[in-house]
Amino acid sequence: MSACPVSAASPAPRSNARRDWAKHAIILFFILIELFPLYMMFQVSFKDTTTFIRQPWLPTNPLNWHWENWTFALRLILPYIANTVLVAVTGTVCSLVFAIFGAYFFARYRMPFSRILWAAFLVLMLMPSVVNITPLFILLKSLKLVNTLWALIFVGIAAGQVFTIFVLRNFLEDLPRDLFEAAEMDGASHLQQVVNIVIPMSGSIIGTLGILAFLNMWNDFLLPLIVLRDKELFTLGVGLIYLDGEYVKQWGQIMAAYFVASIPLIVLFLFTMRLFVRGLSVGAIKG
Repeated sequence: MSACPVSAASPAPRSNARRDWAKHAIILFFILIELFPLYMMFQVSFKDTTTFIRQPWLPTNPLNWHWENWTFALRLILPYIANTVLVAVTGTVCSLVFAIFGAYFFARYRMPFSRILWAAFLVLMLMPSVVNITPLFILLKSLKLVNTLWALIFVGIAAGQVFTIFVLRNFLEDLPRDLFEAAEMDGASHLQQVVNIVIPMSGSIIGTLGILAFLNMWNDFLLPLIVLRDKELFTLGVGLIYLDGEYVKQWGQIMAAYFVASIPLIVLFLFTMRLFVRGLSVGAIKG
């Protein structure tokens, strides 16, 4: 009776585990690098200037935290956040509405010189935004929009059209034309086709473009710095810069204000991360 051969343990699972450990270690390293600024802002926000200079890296005893820094930050930052939310939300919604109709037109219809019009439209993507600052300021001044939030909203809507229409038009061209033809045979108008076909089938990419437009308007700095004059109209970017200039040595107050200003974007990222990744995946497949 022959003995059954004993198979030696395969080294493959051990090597795979070692490879996975190294992969997770690298990912964790980059995550820690990304979270380090948040950690520094949070722990410095509870210190006064003397404590920060003596120990800038490690947090202090919670019994010695300076909560007045956060009180100062909330009182100062909340009006800036309200202005920024108004500009970003209004500009994003209007920009998406106009871009959806513009992309629908370029994707569904061909008219004489449409390719030339589309090429001229795409040339705007090559122009650096800084070049338009002087004529844009003159235009806003002639329209009496200087020192108003409407100037930021209108410019944000116009500036977001080129990229959004470019992405949406390429996406809509890949949608089945039979859907639109069937809708036309049923008597659907263009508005009904947009509402019932375009928006439901392009929801993920529209959501991704909306997030990008919102972040762009939220982080805008140059135009608010040039256009706005009254302090009560400042958006976050301009308000935080003036805070740094006036209270350059109050590091606890400055870091508390920066951390409060970053909370809305953190919340937005947490709630829209899956939608953003799904939109990027669909856009990669479509195009």
